[in-house]
Amino acid sequence: MIGKLLMRGLIIGLLAGILAFPVARIFGGPPVESAIAIEEQNSVAAGGGHGEAPLVSRDVQRTLGLGSGLLGYGAGIGGILALVLAFANGRLGAISPRAAAATVAGLGFVSVVLVPGLIYPANPPAVGDPETISYRSQLFGLTLLLSIAAMVVAVWLARRFAGSFGSWNAAIIAALGYLAFVGIVRLALPYINEVPDTFPATVLWQFRIASLLIQGALWTVIAIGLGVFTEREFLRPGPGPQRANLALR
Repeated sequence: MIGKLLMRGLIIGLLAGILAFPVARIFGGPPVESAIAIEEQNSVAAGGGHGEAPLVSRDVQRTLGLGSGLLGYGAGIGGILALVLAFANGRLGAISPRAAAATVAGLGFVSVVLVPGLIYPANPPAVGDPETISYRSQLFGLTLLLSIAAMVVAVWLARRFAGSFGSWNAAIIAALGYLAFVGIVRLALPYINEVPDTFPATVLWQFRIASLLIQGALWTVIAIGLGVFTEREFLRPGPGPQRANLALR
């Protein structure tokens, strides 16, 4: 059953990547093109001309490149969430499989996308110092790992305190603990501002909002797809009260 759920997660992730493609083109395309145009203008103003032609044309980047990236990312997230859901289903209290899928995806989105993206937000292409890309990537990776680890601990604390304080109060305590830890991480890690003062703030925020919209669309589709599939399997007809066992025991 776990293998079947994993396969469905991969397929749902591919579907999510397809559905996220128009979101990326509509909302992400304009700020990316604006950022590239600004870089070219700055290069010309600095006397560097238009520079060398890119190895991959912009038409290929905005179509095949973007599409393949979303498909790969969607399949990866779908597969991972399917495995996490297989472990979490039945361990999150008396909630339906569909609610379990939404919970897993929601917590995953917060810990994987939202929090790391707020601490080290994405920059448009051609923005930033090439010499600090590696350092910034390392800091982002560290933030991602710490956020995921803190979320795992928060879920564990919520389950542990549920018997003493009730599920709702335990969830609030765990959420406050997670937020406190994230705040400490933000204070402990260095700030990096690679965006030039002359770069238009409107373009920057359009890009960052578009990035969240793309991620949100993809994760939402995966959550809905996994929820529908899991609940259908869990409640499938059978002799007597049989139900599909999706949880890892």
